[in-house]
Amino acid sequence: MITVEQVSIALLTHFKATRLAALKDTPSAFGSTYAKESQLTNEDWIKRVVNWNNDGSVCYLAMDRGTPCGIVAGKCGADSPKWVDVLSMWVAPTHRRAKLGKTLIDAVESWAKGEGASKMRLTVVCNNATAIAFYERCGFGMTGRTEPYPNDPALLEYEMVKLLRHS
Repeated sequence: MITVEQVSIALLTHFKATRLAALKDTPSAFGSTYAKESQLTNEDWIKRVVNWNNDGSVCYLAMDRGTPCGIVAGKCGADSPKWVDVLSMWVAPTHRRAKLGKTLIDAVESWAKGEGASKMRLTVVCNNATAIAFYERCGFGMTGRTEPYPNDPALLEYEMVKLLRHS
C-alpha cells in the first residue's frame, strides 16, 4: 500500500535517497544536479528537511511498504503567498502510470488550499512532453511565460498554472 508522508528528520535517509534518485533518473527535470546535491553533507540535508517543512512550505514522500517511490514539494511564492510553487516532483520508474503522480499533486493542492493559496504554478522543461501532458491532465495550463533552463540555456522552461477552487 502506498502512503504519502510529510518529510521529517525520521525520513531523512529516504528523503536524501529519493531526491538523489530523482536527479539521476531525470536530470533535465530539475534545476539542480546529482553532482551538486550528492556532495551535500548530512547537516545540509537536515537543513533542507527543516526548510521544506516550515511555515509556507511542505515536502512529501510517497512510500510503498517502507520504500520511497516519489517526492513533491510545495512552497508559497516569494512574490505572493496566494501562489504555491510545485517543486521537486518525481515518481520512480517502477511506479509511473499508476496515478501516484496525481496523488502527490493532490497532496500539495490540499496543503496549498489550507494555506489559502488561489493558484499553483510550476515550470517544466520544453522537451519533457510526458510531464507537460501529465500536468495538463492534473488541471495545469500554459501561461505563455518561458525562461532559459538553468542547466542548458538552449532549452526553455514553460510556466504552468492551476487555479484552485476552495469549497
